Amino acid sequence: MEARVRVHDTPPGDSSIKDLFGQLVDDGRGLVRAEVNLYKQVALYRVGKAKIGVAALVAGGLLAYAALIAFLVGLVMGLADLIGPVLGGLVVLAVCGIVAFLLFRFGASKMAALSGDEDEKAALAAGERVT
Repeated sequence: MEARVRVHDTPPGDSSIKDLFGQLVDDGRGLVRAEVNLYKQVALYRVGKAKIGVAALVAGGLLAYAALIAFLVGLVMGLADLIGPVLGGLVVLAVCGIVAFLLFRFGASKMAALSGDEDEKAALAAGERVT
């Protein structure tokens, strides 16, 4: 991060208000740029440190997904001896479909919290009435 020092030709007592506001605006812009650069560098540093962790999580998730598929295929094959391959596939499909539906429904109900609950909405409405 570099800091710029501004050198003015006019003595401090001879500065006009316009010059002072111009300097203030320039200094403010420099501060904002420095802050943005700091946050950008911190984010890049954190992403760099987390890269290997993210790759491990993705690999673990893919492996777990493959294991689930292998389990479901094994379940269908096991049921095929008892009730036939097509009916075994349909049973596994129905059970997995019901579980997936319940998970989606549960997840969707929890996502509704993103819009805020009744207490939060009431507090926001009261705050808007005050201002």
